[in-house]
Amino acid sequence: MSTENSATGAGTGTAPLPPMHCLRHLEPGPPRLAALPTGTPVWLVSRHADVRQVLTDPRLGRAPLYAPDAPPLMVTPNILDDPQSMLNIDGTEHQRLRRTVQRAFTPRAIARWKPWVASVVESLIDELIDRGSPADVVGAYTRPLPVAVISRLMGLDNLDSKRLAHWSDHALSTTAYSAEAIGTAMTEFAAFGAEVIADRRADPGEDLVSSLLAAAAEDGSITEGQLIALVIGLVVAGHETTMTSLGNALVYLLQDGHEAWQRLASDETSAAAATEQILRAVPLGDAAEHMPGLLRRTVEDVEIGGVVIPAGSVVAADTGSANQDPEVFTGDLRTELFSPLAAPMLTFGAGPHHCLGAWLARMELELALHRLARRLPALRMADPVEDIDWRRGLLTRSPNALRVAW
Repeated sequence: MSTENSATGAGTGTAPLPPMHCLRHLEPGPPRLAALPTGTPVWLVSRHADVRQVLTDPRLGRAPLYAPDAPPLMVTPNILDDPQSMLNIDGTEHQRLRRTVQRAFTPRAIARWKPWVASVVESLIDELIDRGSPADVVGAYTRPLPVAVISRLMGLDNLDSKRLAHWSDHALSTTAYSAEAIGTAMTEFAAFGAEVIADRRADPGEDLVSSLLAAAAEDGSITEGQLIALVIGLVVAGHETTMTSLGNALVYLLQDGHEAWQRLASDETSAAAATEQILRAVPLGDAAEHMPGLLRRTVEDVEIGGVVIPAGSVVAADTGSANQDPEVFTGDLRTELFSPLAAPMLTFGAGPHHCLGAWLARMELELALHRLARRLPALRMADPVEDIDWRRGLLTRSPNALRVAW
């Protein structure tokens, strides 16, 4: 009842709403009102069951966030803010777009890639060892691995990793870059996507872009803008989450003593269990960057967690809090690192917009952690955690560099 009164107060301009980031690490509870950095009221949903409802209930969607009457969501644009992207389309149109790419990301399809990914992992570890101890594990391992995988999958073997990093950082910016700088980078990135599409039309191959174009031609209703958004979206999503998760996992694991690290080395089953727990409990984003969770907008009144949220409201599904909900996940990560999850984690979302690349990210992380621990069982951080240089001002947060020794 008090939350509904807060909603009324927000509408009449009484007490200002608390900034979103102030609520990021509260214990999960009923939906409550906060505010986006733009000042737009937003319902923060944090309990596991409530977040899952937000992500699966058809009465909440992404497309309404970009309707003509929608309130402002972002201070500066980023790649999530493109109405043409698959992320921001709902219903049958979203399903049609998703079908053009999802066959490449099924568990069976990903399993076929495993031997090749394992060979890339081993080659990168060889190069890391050859550099000698200490070495930067980000530059030598956590960044090049997912870039190599998505480049191979999309047939982008000559992709300039520095250009990719530049575009990705701008695409995921919250406060790091100005709107003008982001716009320039996104124009360049879109031109790159258009060039890749033109090249594949002229000379199709066995890569994901070629199969995407074949499916689009068969469908006949997918626009050029949607194709470009798909291509550049896959380039970013295909490496960013894995790079971030792997770097953050190493920061966590290498602080935790050698017992967990040695068990990771023992077998792939342990590495798979630890990957699930790390994806659940080690956040991708930074609360200080106003990371609001996965946004949706209601198309009618919806009751969530006992609170009626009015039609037209912006809702933030805080997957980080949901993944820590003590009503669902009762153990500490230190004791539960190799235990099965008590419930599905929501890091990759749920429902129609569930992350296409979830199985690819899992496979890369499992192999990367297991093989690195097996090859370098005495691996440790070379500097105090307080000295880590973090990537900041972006939707994701991970080390810019991480010196390790063995």
